[in-house]
Amino acid sequence: MANVTACIDTATKQIAGALGLEKREARLEAQILASCALKVNRAWLIAHDQDVLTPTQADAVEALIARREQGEPVAYILGEKEFYGRLFRITPDVLIPRPETELLVEAALERLPKDRPAQVLDLGTGSGCVAVTLALERPDCEVSAVDMSITALEIARENAALLGAGHVRFIVSDWYAQLAPMNFDMIISNPPYIASDDPHLGKGDLRHEPLHALASGPAGMDAISTIVAGAQARLQPGGWLILEHGYDQAAACYDLICLAGLGQVFTLSDLAGQTRVTGGQWPGRR
Repeated sequence: MANVTACIDTATKQIAGALGLEKREARLEAQILASCALKVNRAWLIAHDQDVLTPTQADAVEALIARREQGEPVAYILGEKEFYGRLFRITPDVLIPRPETELLVEAALERLPKDRPAQVLDLGTGSGCVAVTLALERPDCEVSAVDMSITALEIARENAALLGAGHVRFIVSDWYAQLAPMNFDMIISNPPYIASDDPHLGKGDLRHEPLHALASGPAGMDAISTIVAGAQARLQPGGWLILEHGYDQAAACYDLICLAGLGQVFTLSDLAGQTRVTGGQWPGRR
């Protein structure tokens, strides 16, 4: 039987060959999946590199590697994904949290009132990673998490319970449609923003993620336009609207937010230098 090192080497070649990944990235994925299958951490794999796997252990590793070879995202195989230093439960019913979205959270935390509680609306919450993170980082704030998918809201609610965010409200709604009249200090969203005919939707991890959470019309701007158009009626004076968007949509988002009457409009770039977050403030007190 193969030992741990041989198992990882074989898995690395399988993943790299099937998905066209660099060897380093494929090896990392092989280690992560082997750790999951064997119920150990990566440090154990290194310390026990010459241990011979039992047939049951080898089969468990190969089963996960086979799923990855078919293109299933690692986050869905593991059932979890780290976001802002916390592990969130993830299923194929929700978008996989991405590091770029942490910029959205940071922009929100910087602009929330520091001297009082605030009402925050997270539109299209998915796994709840943004809403739950804001609730945990600012426990004095009330966060409303909205999604049209009941299944997604169940996952978000579970993440809130697992991570101890007890003051998040979960609302089934198609954007603003089912919301009761209420003014918010902040509306935040990572909406679908990929063009519906974008070929990337059929490649890589994206082909396994829920399409309704990715694509939004021929230019990818339908959801963003709806959110911006409805923000004025939902924001307190001085309240902020903050959106994540595609790398090439900053100018369009900037113009939409300006035309909606918001000021203090800003755009932020992610660590890769791509414009990723744009927002503005409804006139009034700060």
